[in-house]
Amino acid sequence: MRIMFTCLLLVLPFATGLSKPANLQTNPIEKRLNETNYEKFRRQHVDAKMSVKKCDTEIKKKKIYVDGNKCKAVNTFILSDYKQVKAICNGQGRYDQTNKTKSKAKFRIVRCELKNNGARKPNCRYKGTLLTNRTVVVRCEGKLPVHYYDDEMTFESNNATIGKIPMHSTSVPTNIHF
Repeated sequence: MRIMFTCLLLVLPFATGLSKPANLQTNPIEKRLNETNYEKFRRQHVDAKMSVKKCDTEIKKKKIYVDGNKCKAVNTFILSDYKQVKAICNGQGRYDQTNKTKSKAKFRIVRCELKNNGARKPNCRYKGTLLTNRTVVVRCEGKLPVHYYDDEMTFESNNATIGKIPMHSTSVPTNIHF
């Protein structure tokens, strides 16, 4: 009887799943266990050492996919440290009524765009583009950035802002003076 009870105690953790490592994902679509929305934002969008040549390797290493196996069409990395990006939600951003906060500071970013639409991992191939002087637009929760919406290029003349063009705009500013 004691032997059966001991065997039951040994088998029980495996039957209930308690023997799995705490951070192991059983479903790749689920966000990592114990990863907060802010930690996910940091993993996917903040990397001071990112370069245009590292899109493929960093997206693979950081496991940035859609629906588990589908390649993400576009992913943007902010070339900054976490403190500067976090500050957007702590007084260094302008909140608007659409639940978005625009950074007051300008950032350099690397935008990684998928070359082969519809690809699935491990065949994700990206073209990286370095963009400078960008206003970053995020959603904040509890004074932390949790979603990357967009970025805008700001044109300045004589230290005064005279125009902004959204990231995907095809319009050309007409009020820039040389």
